[in-house]
Amino acid sequence: MAYRTIRGKILYTSKKPERLDQERGREYFSITRQADATDVMHAHCEIDDAPMVVRDVVAAMDHVTAAPIDCHVRLTVGDKFEGSGWFRFSAGQVEAETYNRRDGRIRQCIDIDKPVQWMQCHPIVGDALLMKAYDLSAGPGKRFLDNVMLSSPDHRGATGPMLFQLGFGIRYVGDERITVQAGEFEARHFQVVDTAGQLPEEHPPYDVWCTADEDYILLRAGVGGYMQTHYELVELDIQG
Repeated sequence: MAYRTIRGKILYTSKKPERLDQERGREYFSITRQADATDVMHAHCEIDDAPMVVRDVVAAMDHVTAAPIDCHVRLTVGDKFEGSGWFRFSAGQVEAETYNRRDGRIRQCIDIDKPVQWMQCHPIVGDALLMKAYDLSAGPGKRFLDNVMLSSPDHRGATGPMLFQLGFGIRYVGDERITVQAGEFEARHFQVVDTAGQLPEEHPPYDVWCTADEDYILLRAGVGGYMQTHYELVELDIQG
C-alpha cells in the first residue's frame, strides 16, 4: 500500500456548568498520507448549537510542516446553504474562488512574500495538525506564526468562506500520557496564544493535545473563557 489512512471521530461537548458534558456536536475525519509526502484531510463537522453548522472540508498539506497546498470548504448554517470556496497556495500568492449567501461571488488574490504557514478551515482535527509548525528540536517554548490564513474569522467558522489573514502564537507545553475515549496515548500538549487583536472577538485560551508521533492526531482540546467547550477523540482506525 503506497498510502496510509487514519480515520476517526471527535466528540464536541460543553463544560459550562448548566450543560456540563452535554454533547453539542461531532466531527468525522480522515487523513491520508500519500506517496508524494502530501497529507489530504477530509473533515465533516456538525455543531448542534443554534444556528446549527455543517462544514465539509477537504485540504491538502505538506506532511512534515502542514503548510497548505489547496483546500475546499462548504458551509451550511441554520439549515441553509451559507457558502463554498476553493483556495490555492503558492510561494508568492494565495488564490480564492468563493460564493456565499451574503456577498455572492468573490475572487481574492493576495500576494505574499513568504509561504503561508497554515490554513485554518476550522475542523478540530486540524488544530492538532497545525502544531507541526512548531520546531520540536527547540524544546518547550513559544513560536509566533505571522502568516496564517482563515476561511472565516468567526470562532465557529460559520461565515464565508473567504480569506482572512492573521498571526498568532503556539506554545509547546511538553509531553504527557493521557487517556481519552479512544484509548491511552503518549501525547504532546500545546496551546494557542497571542490572539488578542487578531480576530473580531478575542479567542479564549485554547489547549490542544495530539499524538506524540509524526501523525499529530487530535486527542483532546479545550477552550476556556466564555466558550467552555471540550473536544475528545472517541474513535480511531489506522490503516497502512
